Amino acid sequence: MADRLDQLMYSFVVEDVLKGLFIYVPPGYVACVYDLGRGVLKKVMMPGLHLKIPFWQKAKLFNTQTLEYSISKEFSPEHVKALGDTPITAQSSDGKRIQVEGTILLRLDIEQIPMIWQNIGDDFVQKIVRPTIRSRMRMISARYPHADICSSRRDQVEIETKQELERIFFPRGIRVENVLLSDIRECPADAE
Repeated sequence: MADRLDQLMYSFVVEDVLKGLFIYVPPGYVACVYDLGRGVLKKVMMPGLHLKIPFWQKAKLFNTQTLEYSISKEFSPEHVKALGDTPITAQSSDGKRIQVEGTILLRLDIEQIPMIWQNIGDDFVQKIVRPTIRSRMRMISARYPHADICSSRRDQVEIETKQELERIFFPRGIRVENVLLSDIRECPADAE
């Protein structure tokens, strides 16, 4: 019986204390630490092995690689935290309803990740990214006739969309690397 109790105590120490003592940060990620006494710490932990206080500090990993925000009909809206969206319905300046598909390449600013976690939270995609992208795509689409968006001025639409998104995302610690429109078509009358 004493051996089982010793094994149980050993298991507790190994599982809860020792594993809670280390933070492993893989390449392409950084970690932020929430401290019960001081809140979200400003220091970001780069890839490698780091120490933390078990039970007192909680670590969260953030992806610092280029993130692909895909706007396509394959996106499943049931996954509200997923990085992407269904085709965005907008109206061109000549009154045609269009659906826009494409990819937006984003990256989190390493220095501002603690601020993102503190002020916005884990669900920054559904709170900030998705509604902003929808709004800016609709706003930019309304500036151009359908024919221009689909062909001759498509690159200008991408540039303007990138600039608008940067204006809103930059102060929040999100960088816009590129906006790539893949498909713009007239949508059926029954689409949202």
